[in-house]
Amino acid sequence: MTNRKFWTLVLVASAIMMVTMGARQSMGLFLSPLNTHTGLGIANISFVMAVAQLVWGAVQPIFGAVADRWGPGRVIVLGALMLAAGSALTTQVTSQWGLIFAVGLLSAAGAGAGSFSILIGATAQRIPAERRSFAGGVINAGGSMGQFIFAPLYQAVMSAYGWMSALWTMAAMALTTAPMAWWLRKTPAQAAAVSAAPDTMTLRQQLAIAFRDKSYWCLHAGFFTCGFHIAFLVTHMPGVVDLCGLSPSVASTSLAIIGLSNVFGSLMAGALGSRVRMKMILFWMYASRAVAVLLYMAAPKEPWTFYIFAAVLGVTWLATVPPTAGLTGKLFGARYLGTLFGLTLLTHQIGGFLGAWLGGVAVVQTGNYEWMWWADAALALLAAFVNLPIKEAKPTVRAVLA
Repeated sequence: MTNRKFWTLVLVASAIMMVTMGARQSMGLFLSPLNTHTGLGIANISFVMAVAQLVWGAVQPIFGAVADRWGPGRVIVLGALMLAAGSALTTQVTSQWGLIFAVGLLSAAGAGAGSFSILIGATAQRIPAERRSFAGGVINAGGSMGQFIFAPLYQAVMSAYGWMSALWTMAAMALTTAPMAWWLRKTPAQAAAVSAAPDTMTLRQQLAIAFRDKSYWCLHAGFFTCGFHIAFLVTHMPGVVDLCGLSPSVASTSLAIIGLSNVFGSLMAGALGSRVRMKMILFWMYASRAVAVLLYMAAPKEPWTFYIFAAVLGVTWLATVPPTAGLTGKLFGARYLGTLFGLTLLTHQIGGFLGAWLGGVAVVQTGNYEWMWWADAALALLAAFVNLPIKEAKPTVRAVLA
């Protein structure tokens, strides 16, 4: 594969990720406006956001399997239409069931159709093995740039023209991913020439092997905590900032800082993945999150506290994705990576469901988020240690020199 083809493929996937993750990671900004508009209460709207987290994860292995079989192009176009429709419909509904359909099903499934398992799986099947970790880091950085760009953009549109205009802007941006799918239209069989030789193993056989592998379940366990952590903060950061008596711009700025910091973290994780054992990368990432949360809890709640916390946390935010996807591919190959990594993302979003929902329950029941922070720190520490038993071979000399 030439460098030009490699970068075209990776940058297109990164651009798609930027739009879909920018939409998904900005939904917490709409929690308060939706509450005011519908009068449903923070707990009920948090449940809607939690359903969205779960659905986003649940569709990953489904869309990943479809992409593994028929190619990711059709999946990405379908996702663009669903995300746009869900964002537009959210401005028109006022009931909880209406929001569950618009936000929790349409928008979440649409964002999932243009996300990690489809995009990282598609590129892994089309590029040489020694470049997959780096490619995953670049694609993941695209998602982080989406958070950096779109969180303040949607907040600015919301402040100037209202929250409905911000959602219509999100719908318009979603449609831009459809033409990008042209570069990813080939099926895995057509793309096999640039990757490894075609695998004759069926998906059912591959799943049976993966489900018997303890290392695969360790990946799931760690990723569960990652989902809990991210969904809690994305959904409830505006609420945390509000309880501290600070401006809403502190929340959107913090989310933007997280996204910008994670560009660095994602690229670093992708580059290190071919040189260092990926389970050790995951160990240090999760351990650092526990430390960051505990230091945040002890610090005074000023804007600079949130900005520093966001910068430190952002380095590892979604940087867990390249090593998790890389380990999945390292253990089982790239042929069904979209499906196998999609299943880890489902576990990630089960954690995300609990993080988003329980955050709302906590603030309604206790008036603050303190016990959520303690749970977050404890789970991060457990996630660090659960990755250590993973059986991962040392990086090869070829990978190190690549």
